[in-house]
Amino acid sequence: MPTPGFPPSTLDSEGTPIWITDLATGDPGHVLHVARGIEPAEALEVLGAKPGLIQSCELPDSKPDEWTSLPCAALGIEPGTSAALLAGRVGEWTFVYDDSGFTCDDDAATKALSADGRTAATSAYTINADASLIYAVGGEQVEWVDVDDLNLEEDLPGMPAELRAAFEAAGNVPTEDFEPGQADGIIVMRAACALAGLALTLEDIRRIPLLVVPFG
Repeated sequence: MPTPGFPPSTLDSEGTPIWITDLATGDPGHVLHVARGIEPAEALEVLGAKPGLIQSCELPDSKPDEWTSLPCAALGIEPGTSAALLAGRVGEWTFVYDDSGFTCDDDAATKALSADGRTAATSAYTINADASLIYAVGGEQVEWVDVDDLNLEEDLPGMPAELRAAFEAAGNVPTEDFEPGQADGIIVMRAACALAGLALTLEDIRRIPLLVVPFG
């Protein structure tokens, strides 16, 4: 599995960042936002979370069932009644993990997170295996990547240097029937993690201050 930016312990058997796998439900349709230069509480509010509902979070030891994400379990809410957003900061980058994909609204969220000269990216993976990544700087979309149309050999050279480096670090997890240059669907999650320095385990995530909020 050629994933140069990820030690083996940080990916699951399908190439998903292990900390996301450990947070997610069994069949996730989820979103990861990353933004440089913004605090977690502000990022949550930018995405539409109600400030009065944001709370500090200590993740449970385990999920009660395969349909409940760890952030959902931390809030004590039933699966399907609300999305759960989990936020934290690693170095210069803040991440917001959305366990149900409620915050994926074209490029509006990414643009808002990147306002005031910041850089942001949003990677989305749906229950139908549709996968995409939006990259924005200073409130403007710079790149939109649809994995179905992504050709690594042709498209990476034209990306902004920072984003290209993230995709190169993400590597690829091809299957037998892949065409040359074709990318696996989870590459966008790895690329967002590589961009923000999130080649981590769940135990690494547990060591940083976390915020959680119900959403939707």
